[in-house]
Amino acid sequence: MTLENIIRAIAGTFVFISLMLGYLVNPYWHLFTAFVGLNLIQSAFTHWCLMEKILLRLNVAKPLGQNG
Repeated sequence: MTLENIIRAIAGTFVFISLMLGYLVNPYWHLFTAFVGLNLIQSAFTHWCLMEKILLRLNVAKPLGQNG
């Protein structure tokens, strides 16, 4: 799985979980959904993503552009 796919899967999981927690536990969990969305928007413009840095530091995936 590529780094980009892993980040998309994590973001989607965060959104889904926070929506469920907002529905079942407390509506304030929807603020976490908004945070994830804002982070996705800012990373589209700045090309900086904290999750990417975390995954690279944990050696979960290789940086974009490196094959093998």
